[in-house]
Amino acid sequence: MPAQPAQPAHQPAPVAERGERILEVFGTAFGELLAADPAAFRVKFRKMAASAFAFYRGSAALFYADLDAGRDGGHGGPYLDARTGRVWIHGDLHAENFGTYMDANGRLTFNVNDFDEAFVGPFTWDLKRFAASVALIGYTKALSDEQISGLVRIYAAAYRERIRALAAGAKDDETPSLTLDTASGPVLGALRSARTHTRFGLLDGMTEIRDWERRFRTGGGAVELEHAAREKVLGAFDRYLATLPDTTRLRTHAYRVKDVVGRRGIGIGSAGLPSYNLLLEGHSDALENDLVIYLKQAQTPAVSRHVTDPAIAGYFRHEGHRTVISQRALQAHADPWLGWTELDGAGQLVAEVSPYAVDLDWTDLDDPARIAEVVGDLGRATAAMHAAADDESGHSLVPFSTEHAIDAAIAGDEEGFPLMLVDFAHAYGRTARRDHQIFVDLFRNGRVPGL
Repeated sequence: MPAQPAQPAHQPAPVAERGERILEVFGTAFGELLAADPAAFRVKFRKMAASAFAFYRGSAALFYADLDAGRDGGHGGPYLDARTGRVWIHGDLHAENFGTYMDANGRLTFNVNDFDEAFVGPFTWDLKRFAASVALIGYTKALSDEQISGLVRIYAAAYRERIRALAAGAKDDETPSLTLDTASGPVLGALRSARTHTRFGLLDGMTEIRDWERRFRTGGGAVELEHAAREKVLGAFDRYLATLPDTTRLRTHAYRVKDVVGRRGIGIGSAGLPSYNLLLEGHSDALENDLVIYLKQAQTPAVSRHVTDPAIAGYFRHEGHRTVISQRALQAHADPWLGWTELDGAGQLVAEVSPYAVDLDWTDLDDPARIAEVVGDLGRATAAMHAAADDESGHSLVPFSTEHAIDAAIAGDEEGFPLMLVDFAHAYGRTARRDHQIFVDLFRNGRVPGL
């Protein structure tokens, strides 16, 4: 008979006690931003209230607080040692944080995206966060516990297979990236969808031609800036240019700023964070070659509150610098416009608003065989991401081969590796579903301070 998910060894905390814990963690994680922009957090929390998975997406801070408190073996758990407990991790690796992007070589690639929470920590934290997200998605699609266990095993096996191959020195053609030439199924569908998008289509939706020049359209979330605010943003942009790699620099005229607007309507993870769009000349004078970049205040990653090594925190100038360095480490051939700056003393992330970014859509992905195919792809993508960020990535923070370290750790207990992830997926999936119900009651009854 198939292995059944392990039952939690502890009794869940009483509802009132758990509710207070949720409010405490959210207060620490969101307090300052919530006080500065309550309206943005009302939108964020209403989105989180929509489903247990939406709640899970927006509550990484609670997830890591639970791991740090010892629930399900957070610190010092299986497969963690001095090296595998200190690798570059995504920090918010759930099933919807994968999608397409155009890499610096002009190839459409499917991989992990959204590196706002990236940091250095235990590699198993990424795997556990993903596994629990599979349990939550499987629950919403009415999959049985046995089917969910099977999906997590497929993810674990795909991750293990790719890590082993990379540690053995597999060549690029033996461990290919997910591109139009190598992908299949729903992942290939996402890449094909991205290929139909154009920069002109994006520009047409965000801008218009006025007095022979392209400008941002008003409305639709765009906010016109006063002169002083505009000058501050332009100053931050000038400082950003110095952070671009020499290998991706264009002619000086390409960086001419045509227009600047503030932005509203940020997603679940970025509520309350100031954001701006800048319209640039691009690589030629032709209006269809203009491009849009965004400048967004970077956030404190949830993982960082539970990784206490001062050498890690001290490596970064600010959160914008951390986000960019992390993404460059974790993502091969990252966006050539990726850089950082400061604005009003806060670190900022800068990157292109790309027309080629298409997230994997799970809405109509209901067939278990198709879901299994995707989960396997995501397992291999996770392994490639972990292996990219090591002593060969050009950064000194992780001065060893992560694929060799992870491969050796898993080899110590091959059979226990998938079991660990299956058990955690079911246990934390139940926790997240219960927490979602508690959170909804807190929110709708006015119990969230500041709202």
